[in-house]
Amino acid sequence: MAKTRTKYVCNECGASSPRWLGKCPNCGAWESYVEERVASEPPAKARGARSSATSASVTPLNEVTVEETTRIGTGIQEFDRVLGGGIIPGSIILVGGDPGVGKSTLMAQMCTDLGRRTLLYVTGEESLRQVKLRAERLGVDTPSLLLLAETNLELITDAIGTVRPEVVVVDSIQTIYHPRIESAPGSVSQVRECTAMLMRLAKDRGIAIFVVGHVTKEGAIAGPKVLEHMVDTVLQFEGERTHLYRILRTTKNRYGSTNEIGVFEMSEKGLEQVANPSALFLSERNYGASGSAVAATMEGTRPILVEAQALVTPTSYGVPQRTATGFDYKRLQMLLAVLEKRLGLRLGEHDVFVNIAGGVRVDDPAVDLSVAAAIVSSFREIPTDSRAAIIGEVGLGGEIRGVAHVDSRAAEAAKLGFETVVMPLVNLKKIARREGVNFLGAVEVAEGINAVF
Repeated sequence: MAKTRTKYVCNECGASSPRWLGKCPNCGAWESYVEERVASEPPAKARGARSSATSASVTPLNEVTVEETTRIGTGIQEFDRVLGGGIIPGSIILVGGDPGVGKSTLMAQMCTDLGRRTLLYVTGEESLRQVKLRAERLGVDTPSLLLLAETNLELITDAIGTVRPEVVVVDSIQTIYHPRIESAPGSVSQVRECTAMLMRLAKDRGIAIFVVGHVTKEGAIAGPKVLEHMVDTVLQFEGERTHLYRILRTTKNRYGSTNEIGVFEMSEKGLEQVANPSALFLSERNYGASGSAVAATMEGTRPILVEAQALVTPTSYGVPQRTATGFDYKRLQMLLAVLEKRLGLRLGEHDVFVNIAGGVRVDDPAVDLSVAAAIVSSFREIPTDSRAAIIGEVGLGGEIRGVAHVDSRAAEAAKLGFETVVMPLVNLKKIARREGVNFLGAVEVAEGINAVF
């Protein structure tokens, strides 16, 4: 039996050290080293996923043949949108999210519409009875769905070789272990090596493998950062367990866009698709209240209207508070400086809280003008026009800069019954006019904000 030794491995980049370090010299992460027990001379099979061939084969590029790959539709349009149109055979997809957000529910519902294919659901956290109870609650009754309650990777690969499924779900990767690796399940070495072997299995046999991963308290997927580099697609399931809405976002996709999102609503029967997110996010607006403005943002190819909320109150402390939820904090600081400099608002004596309603996070600079309008509305205690949508990026000089896809944003606003759309003047010349909608162009931030009062 090989002797075991202790080493410390960085949870971010996978670098190892014989002793604990406060800061990783490789990636610079603080307090990321965790202790692991490993064999001093591990067998060759435990050193990672390697090809079974005894020699390497080199192929010229012009001799490589490429066949057209047909994507596998999951039957869930919001899910297919995020994946880029469906599942690519031979790909490995990492699904991360907070506990209880609905990762296992999404995987189970996906199996319903893939019932005509052979599916293997590997559960390492729950028993077969628990999986069956969830399937009955969700109405999943697929004869071709096979269950395997196992955490030993060698037994899992043997079952995959026997069953030959087209789609495999591993829930979760932190519970799977390789018996030839001495460290405990969920450790950096186990997660890295198990994922590498599953990746090789997916590529060699053309199997689509979904790997469910836990997240840390900071919201990042647990395990080494190299885990996200190994897989083909990384999906992040966002949302609070106490809220109804869930956002499925892709942070990496080798076969599609990384800007798409899928919107779901959690109900007693599982996750339900939200076909019109704009109407959902605006359904609970408080009309006539100050500190609210409607923004038109883009998530990939989809225009979405969201409500930007702001609360400005006199500060009780020496240093005013600045809080942003769903909006970039540094961009909020920039907008406050522009409003104080260009509009003369004394915001340095007030606490400012900004929130994008509905639990969605936006990074689109076209939301700047609507956030600024909401802040001014709360500061002056004057509500904005509830039938106006606002589009525009705010520059440091107080100018309103043009944005992309303005026609799609305006069409979404018109579809939901908005009568006024404020946008940069440079975009106004290219917009397609629509009956019943008044398009207003603005050059300066003061002009754009005053247009919605």
